Amino acid sequence: MRNRYCGLLTAADAGKTVELAGWVYRRRDHGGLIFFDLRDVTGVVQVVFSPEIAPSAHAAAHEVKQEYVVRVWGTVSIRPEGTENPNIPTGRVEVLVSTFSVLNTCKALPFQLDETAGDEEAPNESLRLKYRYLDMRRPQVQERFLARSRASQVIRNYLTSNGFYEIETPFLTKSTPEGARDFIVPSRLNPGQFYALPQSPQLFKQILMVAGFDKYFQIVRCFRDEDLRADRQPEFTQLDLEMSFVDVDDVIAVSEGIMRALYESVKKIPLPIPFERMDYGKAMERYGTDKPDLRLGLPMEELTSLFASTAFGVFKKTLDGGGAIKGIALKGKQLSRKDLDTAVDTAKSLGAGGLIWMRKDEGKLASPIVKYLTEGETQVIDARFGLENGDVVFIMADGRARVNEIMGRFRLYLGERYDLIRKGEDRFLWVVDFPLFEYSEEEKRYVARHHPFTSPKGRIGDFSGDYESMRARAYDLVLNGVEIGGGSIRIHEKDEQMAMFRLLNIKEEEAVAQFGFLLEALEMGAPPHGGIAFGVDRILMMLLGLESIRDVIPFPKTQKGVCLLSGAPAPVKARQLAELHLRITKE
Repeated sequence: MRNRYCGLLTAADAGKTVELAGWVYRRRDHGGLIFFDLRDVTGVVQVVFSPEIAPSAHAAAHEVKQEYVVRVWGTVSIRPEGTENPNIPTGRVEVLVSTFSVLNTCKALPFQLDETAGDEEAPNESLRLKYRYLDMRRPQVQERFLARSRASQVIRNYLTSNGFYEIETPFLTKSTPEGARDFIVPSRLNPGQFYALPQSPQLFKQILMVAGFDKYFQIVRCFRDEDLRADRQPEFTQLDLEMSFVDVDDVIAVSEGIMRALYESVKKIPLPIPFERMDYGKAMERYGTDKPDLRLGLPMEELTSLFASTAFGVFKKTLDGGGAIKGIALKGKQLSRKDLDTAVDTAKSLGAGGLIWMRKDEGKLASPIVKYLTEGETQVIDARFGLENGDVVFIMADGRARVNEIMGRFRLYLGERYDLIRKGEDRFLWVVDFPLFEYSEEEKRYVARHHPFTSPKGRIGDFSGDYESMRARAYDLVLNGVEIGGGSIRIHEKDEQMAMFRLLNIKEEEAVAQFGFLLEALEMGAPPHGGIAFGVDRILMMLLGLESIRDVIPFPKTQKGVCLLSGAPAPVKARQLAELHLRITKE
């Protein structure tokens, strides 16, 4: 129904007869002439209806409204001097219409699709999701999904050119305890039995390594039945990788190559590699988080040993209890007393019992607590942070984990409050050498930090009884303070895997019931292997500068897990429930 696309016409097409099809994006009636901006997926081009060129087409054009679907025949012409539009690729040309037809009409729109509409006219999210097909017609929204399509192609091209094979894994699989809640699917053919939708292809990709495929990848849908937020959906897309005969550096090298190709596809600027690496312990002690945002300075400084002999009661009590004292210096901002009080109140709102401030005035540190400190203590603080007049040090004393957590969040507050985050910059960071275990207050036991298939540094058989000391061959990739991917070298021997299960208090019969097929595969010549998974939606959201992953998912759910377009989830008929041997019970 067309021989050219709207957005691809250029001055080289002048004089050619073209057939176009698309939507009437904008319509302007100038009395004698009528102008349409005709839009398709490639862009827009101006078409002109003239009573002198095509009287019948001009007359019919009066009846056409916004978003009508039309087919146009006409001649490409260079626009008259002074009427060019340099803001669009087709801005030098227009199409002089000889005839056209209306393929479909459009009733009144629930919101305007023109991106030039002001913020006060922007539709709310619920309305946009209900009419997602209209929302996605908007050029700025459509471009996100074209960028997503290009990104998928870049990923595939990079990985296949590096020896990876794209292999699919099942969606209907077995429920296994991997952390989040599973979506459960009843089996009609096996009454009382259930499938689970996969939270990730973790076990199957390990099986593929046992099968000898060497390098696997998949751009795969994953499912988690968990509470939702801006960067979380019940179904999401993951780039999943696994490789045989590799160690940490090999997985990281491939991952950096993917990120560079993806970044340059979306951002159109080069991305230097390799990325910085940081030990988990350093990240926690300096930034209070395992995903630090390096666009912001303000690291925490350790002050505990400085006050080993202090007489100041607050510090002495903390040290006697085995706690820590840490400080953050805010430089060059000239905070008022009101600003300082606001900072203290903010720290308390984050959970701090208190926050101490010390400001350098006229060459000396001033603070309500200075009188309790020795001159030597204040001089060391001054020198440790390299303070100038007007600079402020914020100090917190409490249990080490608590200080790290609260000061880490307080650091982000200072960055936002005083505009210290370099928003035009992207900082990638590998966090490595994670703890193998972490203590769960809810379960009152140690659980796997990543998942129970993660290989330790050393051997589990050498476990000394100290869960806290064991480190994993695991790695997370962080972008601007957000985790975008994570992986590990896996356990590839059955005895080691069973030892891991024992440390996690998973009994042998339970391990066999849940993971028997993997355990058996590990006895069948499983190679050393490892991999990583990236959150594709989250990466695209960040690279495109958006606030929610819903903005890069074609048909997302709301925070209550509802699809406003289709009305899912919805009740099903009693006959369907009966076939599945299910019935609905009242709460």
